[in-house]
Amino acid sequence: MKVLMTAISLFAATSVIISGGTAAAQTGMDGSYIGAGIAAGATSGGQGNDDALFGGNVQARYAIPQTPISARGAVLFGGDATAIMPMLTIDSAIADNTNLYFGAGYSWITNEGNNTPLGNRNAAVITLGAESEISERLIVYGDAKWGINAYENSSADAVSFQTGVGYRF
Repeated sequence: MKVLMTAISLFAATSVIISGGTAAAQTGMDGSYIGAGIAAGATSGGQGNDDALFGGNVQARYAIPQTPISARGAVLFGGDATAIMPMLTIDSAIADNTNLYFGAGYSWITNEGNNTPLGNRNAAVITLGAESEISERLIVYGDAKWGINAYENSSADAVSFQTGVGYRF
């Protein structure tokens, strides 16, 4: 129940932010990109072999034309496994060439039971982030990912923070 109420609250807050960005008529960032950077796990499942990890990320965005929706993919690595995540997000312009995004997906762990920056078992994921074009093809991005019940032998959730630089195409 706690997870459901938190997800509803996040959805409501994001809806307000998105409607505010739309009303301001900002141009936002269009296009698709692929990037790489760092990933930092911020949580532990409490079982001794699932401490927070520092690692890397590869992320991509495919902007679906004529919609505020993007298909995204992320790979978080570090430790003895990798988390692979397909996601859908709602994108909202918050400034020229800058978007805020909110969405959900699923995290598959390549070797369940082994730690990644986002837990050690397959889990539903919610993400909130921002991206901005800083030159004609150069993007910076940062986000937080919340893996729901993402640790084996624990009901703990996982949180990871990512940042990186991407190439827009």
